[in-house]
Order: sequence, then structure tokens, then C-alpha cells
Amino acid sequence: MTILIFVTSLLAAMAIGMPIAYALIICGVALMLQLDIFDAQILAQNLVGGTDSFTLLAVPFFMLAGEVMNVGGLSRRIVDLALALVGHVRGGLGYVAIIAACILSALSGSAAADAAALGALLVPMMVRAGHDKARSAGLVASASIIGPIIPPSIAFILLGVTANLSISKLFMAGIAPGLMVGLALAIAWYIVARKEKTEPRPRASAAERLKALRESLWALGLPVIIIFGLKFGLFTPTEAAVVAAIYALFVSMVVYRELTIAQLYKVFVTSAKITSVVIFMVSAALVSAWLITIADLPGQVVALLSPFMDSPRLLMLMIMILIVIVGTAMDMAPTILILGPVLVPVVQAAGIDPIYFGVLFIINNSIGLITPPVGTVLNVVAGVTRTSMETVIRGVTPFMIAQLIVLGLMIVFPELVTVPAAWLSH
Repeated sequence: MTILIFVTSLLAAMAIGMPIAYALIICGVALMLQLDIFDAQILAQNLVGGTDSFTLLAVPFFMLAGEVMNVGGLSRRIVDLALALVGHVRGGLGYVAIIAACILSALSGSAAADAAALGALLVPMMVRAGHDKARSAGLVASASIIGPIIPPSIAFILLGVTANLSISKLFMAGIAPGLMVGLALAIAWYIVARKEKTEPRPRASAAERLKALRESLWALGLPVIIIFGLKFGLFTPTEAAVVAAIYALFVSMVVYRELTIAQLYKVFVTSAKITSVVIFMVSAALVSAWLITIADLPGQVVALLSPFMDSPRLLMLMIMILIVIVGTAMDMAPTILILGPVLVPVVQAAGIDPIYFGVLFIINNSIGLITPPVGTVLNVVAGVTRTSMETVIRGVTPFMIAQLIVLGLMIVFPELVTVPAAWLSH
């Protein structure tokens, strides 16, 4: 009965157009009424207490870092470096998009920010070179979702806070799978692009490559600082976010000098607006998370999934199919905030490593960003490239299939995630 009330109240609130954060609060009220423990003071305390978290400070700072990097020239220099290295090979601009996405993911942690930067810079170049516009936009959209997988990742922070998992371990565990997703995209791009008649870019000279590398060194320094700092315990994920924001501001304003004082105000305002939405959703989700624990909702889900509990791989497959379906209708953040606290105790009860599950959970939610009809990243790419949604959906299909194949392999062979994660975490 509790599960039915949880699902029904949440879906009913969303069906009438209520914002996700308010729908989560309504869901919490419904659970309190069903448990006969309704108290407005407890509701308010959990709502306010949900934002009183040192860990959550990482979100606004990573948001700020991402905005600064796009405006301050760091993103563009990463693309220029990839162009100098592989832009001349057949289908080279596609490989540029994938390489740039992998590097940018280690800078911003936001798929939407990466999609905006890469879509505006690369899709027009790919079309001029003779690539199909739908395929080009689809590749950029698919590559952009590597952003939440490779650290620093805002998605991992949200999951860590709501499901009580180690954010540092999630960060380290996401590196290898993120690179595997990038490799799968490169293979898919090789298959689909070889049929196109394109005009390769001229090969960059050694001097041009050296210049591109030299100009991008400051941008490349940020992921190195963050990953090494986390691995060797020099700072926490929250402190890493502060380092990222300050570093990005310094490089953009002092080294590259592309971010002016006048632009800085707009960057701060944009970051604050996005952060306020995310943090309000988190605080609302933590109300539901508290009630999920009180109502023992995970225990009831375990009972429902008992036929699969003795087979971890089958259980993971069933959960991943569920998330794929949910991802077609719900954005990443609310999916993490709603399902994370419910599913993590379930997989732990089945003996599945919660960090391994967390990585696959985020990969699956990232793929949800390019599945219609919601597809946040699809909308971003369609907007910045002035392409219809239907065109981007058509172009993204082969690359989404490649990503789902990688996800399937990780379900069948958990060692693809757990072995690199264990090595990087020590």
C-alpha cells in the first residue's frame, strides 16, 4: 500500500504539471498522512535541513566552474587541441567531438553545458565538411552525456547525498566507464561516417599542434588537479569544486583574459539560477527520502523483487530496464533523487556493490538525457544548432544503441567497473 501511495501521489502531481520539487513535497505529505505522522514542523525541518549540507556546496561551485569555462575560453581551447590532433583524419571532426567531450566532462560535470559548447562550435564545422547534420548533432548530443559520468560529476554528488554513498569513490569509479562510453561512440562513428563523402581538414603542422597544446595546457590542468587531489586525499569533492571554480576564474580572467568583469555578473547570476533549482529539488527529495526510510519502502521493494534477489545480474538488468523506461519521461536529477534512496538499499540487500550500481545508475540516467520525448540534451543541441527535435532524435539513435550495448556489457561483466574503480581508489 505504501508503494502505491508513493507512486500514485508522485505521478498524479507531475501529471497536472506540478514542478518536480513540489511533486516530491506532495509525495512526502501523502506518505506522512498514510503513516499517520503528519506534522508540518517535521516537514519544514526536513525541507530546510536537506539543504544544510557541506557536501551540497559542491553543486553551486561546479555549476559556476562550468559557466566560467564556456564563457572564458577553456572549452574552445579544448576543442582546438582535439582539432589539431585528429581533425585531419577521415571523419576526424566526429572524433574531435568525442575527445573534447571526454576532456570537458572532467571540467564541468554537466551534460547540458558540454552540449551547448560542443554543439555551437562543432556541428556547423561538421556540416560544412560534408557530414549529415542529423548525424553530427546526434553525435554531439551522445558525446555530451559523458559529462555526468567522468568526474567531477554533479549527478554523482546528488546520488551520494541522497543515497548516502561515498562521492569520492563514485568519482573514481566513473573514470573508466566514461572512457569506455567514449570508445563505443568512436566505434559507432567510424561505422556510420565511413559511408559519407566528406572534406577532411588539412593536417595541422607540428608547430600548430604545439601551439594548440600550449594554449590548452591551463585548461587541461584542471582535471589533473581535481582527479589527483581526490585520489591522494588532498581535498574533498566539495573542496575540489571550490578549487575548480577559482582555477577557472583565474585562467579565464588573468591568463586567457576572455572573461571580463562585466560578463562576470551574468555568469554568477546564471549559475545561481541553475543552482537554486537543483538545491530546491534536493531538499524536497530529502523529505521523501526520510519518509521512504520511515515507511521501509526499500524493504517492500525487496519483497517485490525477491524472485530476482538471488541473481544479481538479472536484478541489475531488471532495474536498468526500469530506469531506461523512466528516463524517457523524467529528467536526470529527479530520477536520481526519487529512485536513488529506494534502489540503493535494494541492491545492497542483494549483495551488489553500491558503488558499482551507482555508476551504472548514472550511466543509464545519462542515456536518458538523449531519449525522447523529454531528453534535456536533445533540446539543448536542437536549440544551439537550430535543428528540429525530430532531426536530432534521428541522428542520435545509432550512438544511443552503442551506449546501451556498453551498459549491457557492464551488467554482464561487473569487473569492467569494479576492477578499475578498486585500482583508482587505492
